[in-house]
Amino acid sequence: MRKRHPNPRLAKIHRNYTVEEVASLFGIHRNTVREWVKRGLPTSDGRRPMLILGRDLVAFLSARRAKNKRTCQPGELYCVRCRAPRAPAGDMVDYVALTATLGNLAAICSVCETMIYRRVSLAKLTSVCGKLDVTLPQALEHIGERAQPTVNSDLE
Repeated sequence: MRKRHPNPRLAKIHRNYTVEEVASLFGIHRNTVREWVKRGLPTSDGRRPMLILGRDLVAFLSARRAKNKRTCQPGELYCVRCRAPRAPAGDMVDYVALTATLGNLAAICSVCETMIYRRVSLAKLTSVCGKLDVTLPQALEHIGERAQPTVNSDLE
């Protein structure tokens, strides 16, 4: 199983790790850890076996994670295809309720024209949307809420 984003909190900061120990800790291959060393993960010295300080490992992985974060500003939704926060086309979004207090904003990306989404609570909807035109679709009427429910039966 390949771990794309290893959790830096698994490493102990007061411990030294070998390449094999780091690989088994995160469930990744040894060559991945060696590639991290080539990309800037500091080792304790240039000798074998390579020892990696726990605090350096945590700092390296946390920096990698923070570098890839792209926070959305008010009025933006994250587009997976563009890999960046984007304003929706026409500044129009639909709010799709998932629960009584939580839902998704759904819109079309203004650059690549794919669907973009953002999870938002109903309480924070106005601050997240900014100046966007939000459509709150009405819920469909349930069969039990009708005055005379329809029955699909040929028995009468």
